[in-house]
Amino acid sequence: MSAQLKTQLLACDHLPSHVAIIMDGNGRWAKLRGKRRVMGHKAGVDKVREVVKTASELKIKALTLFAFSSENWQRPADEVSVLMELFLTVLSLEIKRLNRNNVKLNIIGDTTRFSEKLQTKIHNAQQLTQHNSGLILNVAANYGGRWDITQACQALARQVEQGLISPSDITEEAINQHICTMQLPELDLLIRSGGDSRISNFLLWQAAYAELYFTDTLWPDFDENEFLKAIATFSRVERRFGCTSEQVIASK
Repeated sequence: MSAQLKTQLLACDHLPSHVAIIMDGNGRWAKLRGKRRVMGHKAGVDKVREVVKTASELKIKALTLFAFSSENWQRPADEVSVLMELFLTVLSLEIKRLNRNNVKLNIIGDTTRFSEKLQTKIHNAQQLTQHNSGLILNVAANYGGRWDITQACQALARQVEQGLISPSDITEEAINQHICTMQLPELDLLIRSGGDSRISNFLLWQAAYAELYFTDTLWPDFDENEFLKAIATFSRVERRFGCTSEQVIASK
């Protein structure tokens, strides 16, 4: 089914430019199989690889994945430690593959809380792929939507303090130029696996007009076909952005 659906989508002129995914359900997937939670996170890495490949084939411009939220530090210390080690390992193993496939990697979020070793890995990975012109892959790590908006406002406030701009210059567009995804297309589609119907402090500013797609499928089971189903659902949606259907049709 996935091959046929992919062919149909490749011929479609209404695909998202920027897709974001909350990859939820790793721990529950592992628990259902009597395994430790970390095994779910490891299984989830394979699905990241699969989704990145499919997004590249569909010529999607940007894919943003929620890997580690600012709230995840509250999890048990051993799980956080394993997640950090997994992050290091995946960066080391996958960066050459991403580079060969012309993928540009960005890590978005407050990386200052990570170990010096991990920060160096992040810097080197981004440097290696910075000139690639294919899919832009954003991995949100120690990221929170409220943090993103706050740091953008703080940056603008510093400019006001320095006399570089006035308070009236703090507009939506100005904030757009200071959030973590400032160089990306507008967010079109936000997908969440795992059965919960919330966005959990992810891309709050960016999701204002994004289409939301929720699925019960746990992330380690979220294969190419599941991803294509989400994209196909988006392709059938009429996006009005506050206008009427008649206005949308007239503008085409």
